Amino acid sequence: MKSFKIILSLVILLATTMFAQFPFGKQYIEASYYPSFDKVYAGSEFKLAVDLKIEDSWHVNANKPNDENLIPTEIIVKQNNTFSVQGLYFPKAHEYEFSFSEEPVAVYDGLVTAGVLVTVAENAQPGDYELPVTVSYQACNDQTCMPPMELDTVLTITVAAKTEAVNQINAQKFDGMQLESAQPTEETKDDDSLQSKLEKSGLILGLIIVFLGGLALNLTPCVYPLIPITVGYFGSQSEGSTGKLFGLGVLYVLGMALTYSVVGVVTSLSGAVFGALLQNTFVILAIVAVLFALSLSMFGLYEFKFPDSWVMKAGGARAGGVGAFFMGLTMGIVAAPCIGPFVLGLVAAVAAKGDPLYGFIMFFTLAVGLGTPYLILAVFSGKLKSLPRAGFWMEAVKHIFGLIMIAMALYFLAPILPKSFSGYVLPVYGIGAALYLMFIDKVANNQKGFRIFKIALSVLVIAVSAYLLVPTEKKAPDWQKFTTEAYQSSLANNDKMIIDFYADWCIPCKELDALTFSDDRIIAKSKEYTMYKVDMTKTASEETERIRKQFEIKGMPTILIIDANGNEIKRLTGFVPADEFLEFMK
Repeated sequence: MKSFKIILSLVILLATTMFAQFPFGKQYIEASYYPSFDKVYAGSEFKLAVDLKIEDSWHVNANKPNDENLIPTEIIVKQNNTFSVQGLYFPKAHEYEFSFSEEPVAVYDGLVTAGVLVTVAENAQPGDYELPVTVSYQACNDQTCMPPMELDTVLTITVAAKTEAVNQINAQKFDGMQLESAQPTEETKDDDSLQSKLEKSGLILGLIIVFLGGLALNLTPCVYPLIPITVGYFGSQSEGSTGKLFGLGVLYVLGMALTYSVVGVVTSLSGAVFGALLQNTFVILAIVAVLFALSLSMFGLYEFKFPDSWVMKAGGARAGGVGAFFMGLTMGIVAAPCIGPFVLGLVAAVAAKGDPLYGFIMFFTLAVGLGTPYLILAVFSGKLKSLPRAGFWMEAVKHIFGLIMIAMALYFLAPILPKSFSGYVLPVYGIGAALYLMFIDKVANNQKGFRIFKIALSVLVIAVSAYLLVPTEKKAPDWQKFTTEAYQSSLANNDKMIIDFYADWCIPCKELDALTFSDDRIIAKSKEYTMYKVDMTKTASEETERIRKQFEIKGMPTILIIDANGNEIKRLTGFVPADEFLEFMK
């Protein structure tokens, strides 16, 4: 009996010692909760950021561990008739090697921020509601793991009446948080998105789809400036056989594709605005300088070519080939603002894939599709000198191309000029260029047919330029400048809203203003909406970056149609004709 008591005492002492090392009541995580709004409306969504502060020297397993035997970290919102979870976000985990594992383990340590997207029921009445939240995790250090634990919290969420103001709070907590609704949207109900098509099609068929999409981009207005640039450049590169011209055209397209691909991949993986290089003053000035330099070569001031030493270092390639490739690199930036729904879909697909090589191949194929017509145009333009009786009249044609080059340089310079006179620059230049052709440039005037053509072209340019200089009453909706305060006020007042995100370098944005928003039916219907314009020209500024992240804007133009409950019911990218836009407004 005495021996039994001694053994029992030893067992109790040993057990006490063991359990003293594992304080099961202790939590190894401190959780803090940050909603995206101070109050919410019935039928709306709100985000909940969860800061998880993990005790020093401890870690918790990732939400998706790389070992099925490990217990994941989870955030569980107990759903009820008022709240339902639509999406979850966890940051990328760290992979560490521990003594107990042969393979690296995906874990969180230090401070991490997760997120939850919650929907409020349509029939929720104003008042305070409880939202139970549980953080489930397993804490470990390098030697041992604690049993699974739960950290329970009950949050109070206030459902506001429609007459109350709702304010956005904790906005910085959601920066970079990819928290999307799990509910099907109009674009994804039939699983017909570009991302879904590429996943189902396989690589080869996917590349064909993307190539055809690139061809279709030539129907968008912001690639039109490439036409006179291509004609003008290759019109002066027309020496030699068709094969050599074809080679120059291939280098031109490859240069364009390379720039387009790099811009696309960086945009997809970084979340920046696609085509935003054209908001950079130095990039704009570089494009203007290239176009102006090319225009001077058209007037015979010099031959545009790279130094022979550069050409030799490039493998002895023809100077024209190096120049064509360089021109293509520049024109890739010019083409970049042609976003449209197709390119935004490709941006989303590459971002979801997270593979830079896959993204580069896809965007390269897209850009080759975009550039293929310009390959044909390059060969055609280059053969102009082989037309009958080439001579002085061709030099006069080069002068016309040079004037077009200067016009394009002024076009790209316009966004950084003061708005008070930037709209007059091109019309005034057009009149001056036409007068120069008629009265100063005497080249080939002895050829009657060409002289008639030059006069007719000059008269047409003068007429169009004069028309553009005549002041006209611009019809437009009652646009208001977007501010966070005005937006929150519109939400509180249950206003229906249309928010137009535009940039000065965005050609489809200008087309929307000229052809869609100027339509009398659109203007009349817009009186039912609060109309906001958001200037995203300087996308690198702190304010526009905050707005871009808040509304997840990937390119311009983007138009949001928001209902009286504050829900985004339609997102439009690219140019939309007036008839189609009117249907969306209805």
